[in-house]
Amino acid sequence: MTDSIARQTLSERTDTQIREVLAGRRRGFRSALLFAGPAVIASIAYMDPGNFATNIQAGSGYGYSLLWVVLVANLIAMLFQALSAKLGIVTGRNLAELCRDEFSAPVRYTMWVVSEIAAMATDLAEFLGGAIGLSLLFQMPLIAGMTVTAVVTYGVLLMEKRGFRPMELIIGGLVAIISLCYIAEMFIAPVAWGQAALGTILPSIPDSTALTIAVGIIGATVMPHAVYLHSGLTQHRAPGRNDNERRKLVFFSNWECVIALAVAGAVNMAMVIMASAAFHAGHSDVAEIESAYHTLTPLLGGAAASIFLISLMASGISSSAVGTMAGQMIMQGFVGFRIPVWIRRLVTMLPAFVVVLIGVNTTEALVYSQVVLSFALPIPMIALVMFTRNRAIMGNFANGRLTDIAAIGGTIVILGLNAILLLRTFGIPIPGFGNG
Repeated sequence: MTDSIARQTLSERTDTQIREVLAGRRRGFRSALLFAGPAVIASIAYMDPGNFATNIQAGSGYGYSLLWVVLVANLIAMLFQALSAKLGIVTGRNLAELCRDEFSAPVRYTMWVVSEIAAMATDLAEFLGGAIGLSLLFQMPLIAGMTVTAVVTYGVLLMEKRGFRPMELIIGGLVAIISLCYIAEMFIAPVAWGQAALGTILPSIPDSTALTIAVGIIGATVMPHAVYLHSGLTQHRAPGRNDNERRKLVFFSNWECVIALAVAGAVNMAMVIMASAAFHAGHSDVAEIESAYHTLTPLLGGAAASIFLISLMASGISSSAVGTMAGQMIMQGFVGFRIPVWIRRLVTMLPAFVVVLIGVNTTEALVYSQVVLSFALPIPMIALVMFTRNRAIMGNFANGRLTDIAAIGGTIVILGLNAILLLRTFGIPIPGFGNG
């Protein structure tokens, strides 16, 4: 038996140990860690370079006043990632597969096209962010940074062939790097903690530019591809063989979602706080990642600037790899086939190269890519709410009344913000949202 276990891969050993926990033969904190992984991978989508771009603009331009948007977005994210994980655990199918099975052909193909557009917008932000971090940290041309990012990301993706556990550990390590970087930044930046607390609990949208950034924050935080992906990460990972095992899996999954996304939310809030502390008082015009780096050096020192770039680089590489995984799973779910990962990697990189070659401002491209994601987001959110409240699909695991109310409320918040942004885009004034 011992020799048999020794010959197992890391993923197989993890699966065996999870079975022991589900059977009640194994307990303790280390046993709980066996269930950590899917939410950690999904959480990287909430710390991608699109977040850097929108959070820098929020902090430098509006100080601490948009911190409440980050908090609301993260609470919505916790709920929907938990629902997505539950869907995969209970049904053994991912969200895209259920959309294919439950909706008509025109609806599912429309959903697939919108999801692919969202995936490309996602990769634009993630790939550019990693490349910007590399090019600034190592003083290389941006195109060279993009090339290196492409190679490293592809190398990370190859680890997926070894099973679920190596990828979970790699992404978990990169999440740890990003988190430690922002813990360090909080000790360096002169934070006004009282103002930060007020900005977290008092809603405020000073003007239409702040509204655009707020919608970008939502789009950069609650990610369409992450909502799809989480169900795919849990559907085959030590699947429950009966309702009792599925109930335990959902329990551990919910806790993982809370912890992993609380970390992601804290990192996002730290980004806004750092940008506010460093730039708002005398450098509120800082709106680009590159200028943030160059301004940080004289303000807070070279260490702060380098830490910022290391976190950006780790964010870009890890989130780009996860975005490609999500794109593969979405295509497989909706239309039933996959393409080689190097082809998907090549196709999703093209917009980033086009943006750079034609001279588009990279940070503006990042922010507007997040707005695109916010408009794509209600589609998987609505589908997820429909499926997880359906007893024919979920059985005893269908959403309770309070969960339903919260999920529907979160979807309405997203739809409402998007509707307001559309009205402002066409010049229609909205009382209470400023005219700036």
